[in-house]
Amino acid sequence: MSTIDWIVLFITLLLIILFGIFKSRNIKNIDGYLLGNRSLPWYNVGFSVMATQASAITFLSAPGLAYSSGMSFVQFYFGLPLAMIVLCITFVPIFHRLKVYTAYEFLEKRFDIKTRSLTATLFLIQRGISTGITIFAPSIILSTILHIDVTYTTLVIGSMVVLYTVYGGTKAVSYTQLLQMAIIFSSLLAAGFMVIHLLPTDIGLREALHIAGKSGKTNAIDFTFDLSNQYTVWTGLIGGFFLQLSYFGTDQSQVGRYLTGSSIRDSRIGLLMNGLLKVPMQFCILLIGILVFAYYQYHTPPIFFNGLETDKLLKSEYKDEYNTILEDHQKLSAEKTVIIHKLTESVNQGDDEQVNASRKKLAQLNEAGTQLREQVITLIKKNDANADTNDNNYIFLSFITSTFPKGFIGLLMAIIFLASMGATASAINSLASTTTIDIYKRFVSKSGSETNYLRASRLFTLLWGIFTVIIALYASKLGNLLEAVNILGSLFYGTILGIFLVAFYFKRIKGQAVFWAALLSEVVVVTIWKLDVIAFLWLNLIGCIAVIVIGLILQSIWKDRNFKKAATDQ
Repeated sequence: MSTIDWIVLFITLLLIILFGIFKSRNIKNIDGYLLGNRSLPWYNVGFSVMATQASAITFLSAPGLAYSSGMSFVQFYFGLPLAMIVLCITFVPIFHRLKVYTAYEFLEKRFDIKTRSLTATLFLIQRGISTGITIFAPSIILSTILHIDVTYTTLVIGSMVVLYTVYGGTKAVSYTQLLQMAIIFSSLLAAGFMVIHLLPTDIGLREALHIAGKSGKTNAIDFTFDLSNQYTVWTGLIGGFFLQLSYFGTDQSQVGRYLTGSSIRDSRIGLLMNGLLKVPMQFCILLIGILVFAYYQYHTPPIFFNGLETDKLLKSEYKDEYNTILEDHQKLSAEKTVIIHKLTESVNQGDDEQVNASRKKLAQLNEAGTQLREQVITLIKKNDANADTNDNNYIFLSFITSTFPKGFIGLLMAIIFLASMGATASAINSLASTTTIDIYKRFVSKSGSETNYLRASRLFTLLWGIFTVIIALYASKLGNLLEAVNILGSLFYGTILGIFLVAFYFKRIKGQAVFWAALLSEVVVVTIWKLDVIAFLWLNLIGCIAVIVIGLILQSIWKDRNFKKAATDQ
């Protein structure tokens, strides 16, 4: 990055942090620190909800996912609008009416303390690990730009976010997220236009999408009912619905966002706003990845997008082998460019015969390119057995830093940092609030002062921050970060959602039954996942139904036993 890029990045980040500190001054109690005194308007709630979900992973991994496997991931969000409607009708009024700090307080009122503690613990495990993955995403950026080990950049980024969150609390998080999303939306729009501008002069958006389509990248909709397919309309509408319902309805990182609303109406409008904007936003982010793919059909792409690993190769004993592969890659890319131009002309002229011939040739060249890439990955593994050989998260970053003009690179870097700060700050804040309210206040200090609870909240914020940074140091082993976060969520969210649905709609099921049903359901979900017999989104539905069904069975068994015991006593 140039000096002007660093200046743009520094000024943008400093502006956001100072704005958050200014807005969160004079926090004197736990209500202000954890829930912003429940005083925020609907638009603040809506943008805060969106920013919490849209981490740096969204802006790094989603374009890379589209580049490598197409647009199908957008179907993951098809269940989101439906989930927002259900939340507005059921969860929001209940949480507001009970004046709870966390979603899990309600469970003790409905069941018992052990069910509340179990659910809070499942949340803490899942959210603590996924937040570490969120911190790792911007660390990749600094690592790539500065060409230093990702361990050091992870420590720097994690420390910055943790210190900022410890001071500000929820109010700082919410107000900074409002400004963050405004910058993010405008910059993403500019990035899309920039990618189109960088295409050859005779290639516009229409031609670029044609090329991507002929390469199988515009597969946004898939109606096939295949349980092993990760992304179809049905996995999105059904599995995605249960995942989103659990995430927004029971995950404290999101519940804490809409509990800051000044009224039930403000919380509802904020959630509906998220439901309406999220799918188009994700579609546009994936579309940018498709346009990057089209760009590299006319320009030679890196054979491996993680420059840190290829730099190591150039300094290793495998340097000559790597350079030979690079030469073959350059020749292949030049040949592919010729075929792509022929394909574009054939599409414009309506010459179907030539289109099919060009597609077959292009498929052969792509297969040859894949083999060359595998050879490079083999060399990387030989050179360093612990090397990160999944470069999916580096694709968009590599494109930005090699093609965008000075100043604009700094702004897009700022977007990714801002997204990371917003999502990470929300998550760490929710981990601290759950630990403070559901564990510390409930078991350790039941009659402490407001000052004591505020001090404890800040301490737990710091401790969870340290934990998430430690997790981030190991996140490079998880492949595509966007998928890793969603798989992790699917292991826990179905069970958590099942507990809440039982609480709301199955009054006959009591605490003892739902507690053991949740434990058994979690065993079932993890076992199915380990056996890899079904796409991970379905785990949300399976976990939810398992809690309800097992809960009903256990309650029926224990009710019969109690009835027989009572009859015997008589």
